Amino acid sequence: MSVIHPANRVYLARRRKNALMMAVSSLALAFGLFWLVWIIFTLLHEGGAALVRAALYTQMTPPPGADGGIANAIAGSLLMAGVGTLIGTPVGILAGTYLAEYGRGNWLATATRFLNDVLLSAPSIVIGLFVYSVYVAKVGHFSGWAGSLALSLLVIPVVVRTTDDMLKLVPGSLREAAAALGCPMWKMITSVTYRAARTGILTGVLLAVARISGETAPLLFTSLNNQFWSVDMNAPMANLPVVIFQFAMSPYEDWHRLAWGGAALITIAVLALNIVARVLFKKND
Repeated sequence: MSVIHPANRVYLARRRKNALMMAVSSLALAFGLFWLVWIIFTLLHEGGAALVRAALYTQMTPPPGADGGIANAIAGSLLMAGVGTLIGTPVGILAGTYLAEYGRGNWLATATRFLNDVLLSAPSIVIGLFVYSVYVAKVGHFSGWAGSLALSLLVIPVVVRTTDDMLKLVPGSLREAAAALGCPMWKMITSVTYRAARTGILTGVLLAVARISGETAPLLFTSLNNQFWSVDMNAPMANLPVVIFQFAMSPYEDWHRLAWGGAALITIAVLALNIVARVLFKKND
């Protein structure tokens, strides 16, 4: 009767645990991919026919029973998401830079991180109600500016968190080398740490763009909707999330088709944006 050496027993136990964890991890991966593929397949199956129609990109949102598209909603979403990103990204990057580079061990930085995490997990409808109360109710009308402001408030906490995390991952030796050469703090941040963390910071910006691209609740209280073509940011403005919500809740089949097309368009646009950005930055690294 052979006796298993204690070291071998430990090795075999570790192998069994490793095999068990690999199996559980693989099942979790398959579970997540299953739903992701199902969602994408459903979007393409239901909205694919609308995506290939030129009218979807050239015509305005139609009344019930009429042919049309979502050109005004696409333009409105691009405008508000673009303005919201332009407002929120610099604020988020600068705030994240302060937390990572200047606020180490500072009570203000600790409080800011806590408040940022609260804002990050806050329901978007709360942001919409806030902007409605402080802006829309004051000026007396819905507008694209109000929608952009609400979206920028959703961008900021995402960018702050990712910028803070990515800058903290930059090795301290790089900062010390720059300081040893007489590099001032601001120059070290812009020339060393930003360059080392730029891919992660860009990923955070893209995550923020992906989040605001499909937000409906804040836009219902800020920009509302517009059935006609309008690029006036001081007036109610059409946007894809609200159009999808309204059309999907309607009893009209033609509106349902446009809603599926809009949902598929948002998904494909966000996916393409992430892929293009990652490929470009991978080549530059």
